Amino acid sequence: MTAGWTEDRVGALKKLWLEGQSASQIAKQLGGGVTRNAVIGKVHRLGLSGRAAPSQPARATFRPSRPRPAQPTQAPSAPRRIEAVQPRPAAPQLPVAMPDLPGTATVMTLGAHMCKWPIGDPSSTEFSFCGRRASEGVYCVEHARVAYQPAMKRGGATDLARSLRRYI
Repeated sequence: MTAGWTEDRVGALKKLWLEGQSASQIAKQLGGGVTRNAVIGKVHRLGLSGRAAPSQPARATFRPSRPRPAQPTQAPSAPRRIEAVQPRPAAPQLPVAMPDLPGTATVMTLGAHMCKWPIGDPSSTEFSFCGRRASEGVYCVEHARVAYQPAMKRGGATDLARSLRRYI
C-alpha cells in the first residue's frame, strides 16, 4: 500500500505542478510509491488547472519554408509542335470480334457490352457465355426476355377464393 497524501506531499505536488513539470516527473520526485496516475488524480481533486509552462519534450526548432519565387504572369504560349515520331511496329493482336453465334465467348474474351448469359456446365471445358451484343444491361435481347419476366397480375377474387379454400 502506498503512503497517503500528507501535507508535505500535497505542498510539493502543488509547487512542482505550477512549475510546469509533468505528472511523471512529479511522481518520480515524490517517490514512495506515488504513480503518475495518482498525481493526475490528486491534481484533479485539488482543482489545479493552470501551469507556468507546459512541460514538453525538446523538439526541433521550426524553420519557415523558403519563399517561392513569384510566378511570372504571362499569357499562355502557343501550342508546341510535336515532331513526327516513327510509329513502333504494333505487336500482333488477336482479332476480337463480336460473336454471332451464342456460346462462343469465354471468360477471357467477354467484353463490357457482350451478353453474359452462361451456357453449359461451369465445371466442363465447353462452358461459355452467349457473347452476343448486350442490348441493355448484361444480356442480349433474347436472354433478357428469359431473365427478366414481367410481374404477373393477380386475379383479385379468384386468388381470394383460392386462398380461402385452404381454410374451409
